Amino acid sequence: MDDKPQETGSGDEARGQHQARGQGGTRGREKTPGRAGRGRAGRGRAGRGRRVWFGSAAAGCAVLGGVLVLVLLPGERGADGPPEPAAGALALAAVAGGVPASLPGLEALVEERERHLEEHPRDAESWAVLGAARVEQGRRLGDPARYSRAEQALRTSLKVRPRDNAAALRGLAALANARRDHPAALEWAERARKLEPKRWTTYLPLVEAYAGLGDGDAAGRMLDRLKALRSDPAVMARAAAVYRDKGLRDDAAAQLADAAAAAGEPAERASYLEQAGQLAWERGDREDALGHFREAVRVDPDQWASRAGQGRVLAALGRTTEALGAYRAALAGQPLPEYELELGELYESLGRRQDARVHYDLVRSRVRKAAAHGADGNLVLGRFEADHGDPKAAVRRLRTEWERQPSAAVADALGWALHRSGRPGEALEFAVRATEEKHGGGVRSALHAFHRGMIEHELERPGPARRHLREALRINPYFSPLRVPQAKAVLERLGEPPVGEGPPDWS
Repeated sequence: MDDKPQETGSGDEARGQHQARGQGGTRGREKTPGRAGRGRAGRGRAGRGRRVWFGSAAAGCAVLGGVLVLVLLPGERGADGPPEPAAGALALAAVAGGVPASLPGLEALVEERERHLEEHPRDAESWAVLGAARVEQGRRLGDPARYSRAEQALRTSLKVRPRDNAAALRGLAALANARRDHPAALEWAERARKLEPKRWTTYLPLVEAYAGLGDGDAAGRMLDRLKALRSDPAVMARAAAVYRDKGLRDDAAAQLADAAAAAGEPAERASYLEQAGQLAWERGDREDALGHFREAVRVDPDQWASRAGQGRVLAALGRTTEALGAYRAALAGQPLPEYELELGELYESLGRRQDARVHYDLVRSRVRKAAAHGADGNLVLGRFEADHGDPKAAVRRLRTEWERQPSAAVADALGWALHRSGRPGEALEFAVRATEEKHGGGVRSALHAFHRGMIEHELERPGPARRHLREALRINPYFSPLRVPQAKAVLERLGEPPVGEGPPDWS
């Protein structure tokens, strides 16, 4: 078996293919409600910076869950490959076209590949597709058990074809990113890039891995290479994520508008809408965010992240009963520990401590379950322990996380845990990393600014504390039902700066 990489292509020919429709057989496993999307034929591009409105929402943003694009493009199927699936044809087209797939389509594709592999167990491409489909299912359903099954399929693909198998390597990179194991994702993706340096799909997990490792410069370089190979909604969305992390919200918004305008399938469009809603929420635009989230759910009822987004916004609007219902719906479809923590804090802000405790307990159990399937929940568990559990345990957990993948989010969480455990001096070093662009903290986060302001207040630095707490409320006056009242109370105690006070030391 020779070492020559397979021929690569842009994958442009994938658009408009696989339009077959039909109803695949089911096996009574892992049913997901919803409907398959429409074909992608006729997708267009919008001008840069153009705003496109869907109902009341301006659309688009980065997609972190579109892992299926990483595996299969036309021309990669072996001679003994199966015929095109029926109900899963649109999901396979999404794989080839670089866009998110619908949950019903993913289920049909998984079932079709499983049936095929029972008779053709040495079809490496089908094993890779099966693994990637399970990764995407795991992301969208919040079901880490699918990650273990995905890994089994992807490693089987490598066993069947140990050389020249970039598809399986890309799938393993996507799996590692989904598990928040960004060092492993980087290793798998670089191996794929050595085989197929001109394959655009190889760069998607590379960008995500470098971003997760806190290396914004490398993420930017990989994005430049990706954009040189391809320009379509998936690439625009990935670019928007990089720009958002750098604090370039206008640039991110421009990419999002273009991505949303060119979206074809409902699942694709809904994914961009959800990310656009999150971007609007981060800047405190409640009505715009709610419009995006609602439209995303209307387009794709399986958009559980948008239901959680509705919960955040409705709580900020004082529509508490609706907010609680939105969170419960999100958890029913995608039971992530992050949503449990948010819902618990909402209950606590309402004085319903017993209800809050139920969801706080579920944070730990969901992280344990995810860890059993290789997923890294140290960040969310560290945040939870710092505020609602054992801050010293949070410090130990987050130090390990910082050593492995030192992103701005981890720096913020570690700094806050140090503060909560009585070590504000050391905490400030990490809070600065999380909020200063020169240290990699370019993202404009109300929570990060709040944490830094509170640490500075503890250190009796009223000028910097006042500045950063005000900044938190300027970025998003509604960022947390628990933290916003705390920020306002401290600002009230600090009062206005004394007359004649020189410029504060912002460092």
